[in-house]
Amino acid sequence: MLYTNDLHEALLRKNGVVFWKSWRAKFESPSKCVEVNNCVDSEIIVENFASHFAAAYTPDNPIRANQIPGNYSRMRSSYCGLPITDEHAIDTELVSSVISRLHTGKAPDVVGLTSEHLIYNHPSVPVVLCKLFSLIFQRKYIHAGFTHIVPIPKIKDCRTKSMSYDDFRGIAIWSTAGFTPEQKLC
Repeated sequence: MLYTNDLHEALLRKNGVVFWKSWRAKFESPSKCVEVNNCVDSEIIVENFASHFAAAYTPDNPIRANQIPGNYSRMRSSYCGLPITDEHAIDTELVSSVISRLHTGKAPDVVGLTSEHLIYNHPSVPVVLCKLFSLIFQRKYIHAGFTHIVPIPKIKDCRTKSMSYDDFRGIAIWSTAGFTPEQKLC
């Protein structure tokens, strides 16, 4: 809010120096990492990050990891927990209620969607989301597009230190509506 007020005041006073200083402080990061492992080609860096984080999430024992889905399926087939009743059903009213309670002012997801997009949407969107969530429960499958791993530098000064892939940590960003960057909403 302070930066917004500073920007507004500088613009009203036609003070270009203060305006651009406030702009840079708010919107431009002084620690943009443009070189990782002596590489500046963004496509190569992205591929290397994908490999790096994929290796970090690789199981220590691949044989045991391959057995786990089969064991889970076998145990799931005989599971008789709580029955899913109408009380547990997802309906449009529930989706609309959850959307109305979303917090605003949060950062956008990887495709640029924010909670405001859902809050101020067309009334048909909760109907479509209701069908999507019902299918997720029915099929017992969640699309990989619901989360993305994004690299964040562990150190503050990316410009003077030679960065390696180990100097980044991965954070998971959940998609607002489960869309991948390749799936445009237009």
